[in-house]
This record gives sequence, structure tokens and C-alpha cells, in this order.
Amino acid sequence: MTQQTEKLAVLFADICGSTSLYGDVGDARARHLTAWCISTMLGEIAPFKGTLIKTIGDEIMCTFPDAQTAFKAACAMQNAVRDKRPPEGIAMHIRVGFHYGNVLCEANDVFGDTVNVAARVAGSARTDQIMTTQAVYDALPPALKSEAHQVMSAEFKGKQEKYPIYLVVWEEDNRERTRFIAPPQPLTELDSHQLTLRYNNQVFKIKTIHCKGVVLGRSNDCDIIVSNGFASRQHVRVEPRFGKFYIVDQSTNGTFIRIRNRQVLHITREEKILEDAGFISLGQNSFDNTSQLIEYSIDAMT
Repeated sequence: MTQQTEKLAVLFADICGSTSLYGDVGDARARHLTAWCISTMLGEIAPFKGTLIKTIGDEIMCTFPDAQTAFKAACAMQNAVRDKRPPEGIAMHIRVGFHYGNVLCEANDVFGDTVNVAARVAGSARTDQIMTTQAVYDALPPALKSEAHQVMSAEFKGKQEKYPIYLVVWEEDNRERTRFIAPPQPLTELDSHQLTLRYNNQVFKIKTIHCKGVVLGRSNDCDIIVSNGFASRQHVRVEPRFGKFYIVDQSTNGTFIRIRNRQVLHITREEKILEDAGFISLGQNSFDNTSQLIEYSIDAMT
């Protein structure tokens, strides 16, 4: 089997809220809307010299010859999904992430660290966002660099270094108006907080400073392994960001959160700021079986 190494931009784009869409509008209509959205994204690959690698459920994976074409394709995908409304008139939303580097090409597929980082960057993007990396930013011409702004430094599982993450301004009518505020000054030990997660005999502590996030799910490579048939392999991330703790769902069945004795919150492919203390249930709205719950609490550092 022929293998070769090429320097390519790898891009992932997926539909936001597709799981809840089936419950909201019914199977047939949701399937039609999902197919329309994927078709709309695919229509923006070839004009920018891209290659479709695969579709994975409600997600597409493609490559581009350089960072600039991937950047333009990502913006074109977002604009097309926003402007070309499906016949039903229901607004669809996507998120996009991409990275640029060497990949191993084999049998119409691509492999390697660049692919893995691209997938992680796409996972960090939220609804209607495009996220990318320092490698992409460095390879862009000045005109496109002005449309990308660093918003965070991410730490990915299995990686020692931090990755500067850039948010792309893709809406053509907002590019001239949008002004980005510089990230806040780094937190000090005096205003730091600590999040404690407890599941059975597993305890994990995260600080708002000097600490990476934690992944929860069924997979053995998760930081907290949850023995729950309703949980996805890498179900949810909890990460510190600008002095707060964010829980980011990346699952099939969603995540349920109960803060103290308040109403239960349900998030699917969304994020939420964790507050105070409470419980997290992966994939099912059940807070009776305490053995399947993740308890969390946030305390000020002293």
C-alpha cells in the first residue's frame, strides 16, 4: 500500500445540535435538514481545491493544499449554511476547526498528528465558530491574519505544549465592525479557584490557573472513566478558561447538570459554566443512582 507524506490543511466541520433536532422536528425532517447541511458544506470544498476525505455522521473531514484555501473554505461553509436556508426555513448551524502540517496519505485517507490536532481544535469550536491554530496563522497572508484573533491557549490530552487557538471572523458584514478585546490579565494564586470532581473512587482536581482540563467518558484514555452505558467514549470536557470552569458536551446523548437543588440543565454539543456545587450525569437524566453521578464542587484557593 502506497504511503506518502504531504503538508496539508486538515479541516473538520460538523452540524451543531443535530441530536436534539431529531427530537424537535421528527426523524424524517431532521434527516432531510442534516443531509441539506452536509451537502451545503460539501459544495464549498472543490471551489477551494479541497478534497473530501470522509463524512462521519453529521461531520465532514477534508483537506486543502494550504492554510489559505482552508481558511477561505471554512468561511465559505459558514456563510453558505447561514445564507442558503433549507426549504423548511429552519436555521442550521455548524462549527469548524482546522490545522496545517504534515500528514501521512494512504488509500484516500490521511493520518498523523496534524489530523488529531485538527479534530481537537474543531471540538473546541462552538456554534457558528471557526477555530484554527498558530501553524495556520503563521502561514496566512497579512490580509487573512487580520481576520484571525488568538482567544485562548489549549492543552490537549497527550500533548506537552500548549496550542494557541485563533478565532476566525467569517461573517463578511462583521469584519470591519468587529473589534477584539485583548484577553484578560493572567489570574494569580489570590483569585484562583479549584474544581473537585468525584466519581466512585476517582477524584480529580482542576485549578483555574496553571492547569489543563479533564475528559470524562467510557474510554480508557479518559481522565475520569465512567462505567455508564449511556455515556459516549469521550463524553464531556471540563476546562478552566479565563477564571471560570466550563463543561463542554461532545456526546451523543448529552449531559445533565444539577447545580445544588436547582432545575436540571441538559446540554448537547454545547457548553455551560459550572457554578457552586452539584452533580453531573452523563447521557441520562437520572440523579437517583448516586453511583453513576459525578459530584463537583468549586472552592476558592486559600
